Amino acid sequence: MPSMCRQIDLYEEIRALSSDMVNAARSHDWDRLVILERSVGVLRDELIANIGLGLDTGTIATENDHKCSLIRRILEDDAEIRRHTEPWMQHVRQFLGSEDRRRQVQYAYAATDSTPDGW
Repeated sequence: MPSMCRQIDLYEEIRALSSDMVNAARSHDWDRLVILERSVGVLRDELIANIGLGLDTGTIATENDHKCSLIRRILEDDAEIRRHTEPWMQHVRQFLGSEDRRRQVQYAYAATDSTPDGW
């Protein structure tokens, strides 16, 4: 069973990865960002799977404060990552949308492009 210490360790690992994710987003290194996000997902799943197991209800306030501080920093990193990824995602959506429209128009004209022989 994980102890509060192990939970703190998981939060600290997630925090370190989220900081790396910020750097990847700032440098537009989308491949690295995806890899880091997957690593965070594994740790997050581990943390969620163990919620409530082995928790000491007498956990000292400083441990809870540290955990809350880590969570706040992770959320701040998430907001920073979104500031960099949302414009890129919007650009991708527009590109894919215009590419889809281009294909639809091309398909429509291809269907009407055949003329009978001799015309």
